Amino acid sequence: MILFPAIDLKDGKCVRLVRGAMDSATVFDLEPAEQAHAFVAAGCEWLHLVDLNGAVEGKPVNAKAVNDILCAAPVPAQLGGGIRDMATIATWLEAGVQRVILGTVALREPELVRQACKSFPGRVAVGIDARGGFVAVQGWTETSKVKALDLALRFEDAGVSAIIYTDIERDGAMEGPNIDATVDLAHHLHTPVIASGGVSSMDDLRELHQYERDGIVGVICGRALYDGRIDPAKAVALLR
Repeated sequence: MILFPAIDLKDGKCVRLVRGAMDSATVFDLEPAEQAHAFVAAGCEWLHLVDLNGAVEGKPVNAKAVNDILCAAPVPAQLGGGIRDMATIATWLEAGVQRVILGTVALREPELVRQACKSFPGRVAVGIDARGGFVAVQGWTETSKVKALDLALRFEDAGVSAIIYTDIERDGAMEGPNIDATVDLAHHLHTPVIASGGVSSMDDLRELHQYERDGIVGVICGRALYDGRIDPAKAVALLR
């Protein structure tokens, strides 16, 4: 199982939100590229990047910070936020992003996801962010009437490399991940699932690790890494 340390970018800075609220941002000391380098030095083999401004505005906003990270960190990175057309997908993949994460367009333009998977095999993930079990989009500012599982099932034959499932109510709240919902999703899919939202302790990681054979191949962790609740080196060793 892979640990994906989260680097969430807002106004060029590395931040963490609580339940996706932009006005709840906590800014951390290190510059994004320095933070990426620190995670790599701790043994992390992937990075999870999110352009928070881009997710709301529908276009890349924190491009400089992302490019700085790509230059500083010699490990693959996946990126989400504001990626809503083929041109932006191609630009990021050519810039060195290993995998793009499509969220809002997965709900609103599913054919674009299919096209991207055909054009860039193995380099497209779908981000499904749920509030009360229903898909939220546009930087989590809008909640749809589509259930998370229903959306995930639409892409089972599309060639999506992973489904990144986030329980918004758990994200940044340090209340533990929604393991039941994540495992239930994984049981219904052939597509690998990456868990996100609420991981706050090594015990949370241990519990998620039990379900690796059920299709949960990775876990995204943010605030707990920043505030010292989880040591990244120990977390990587545990999940290996």
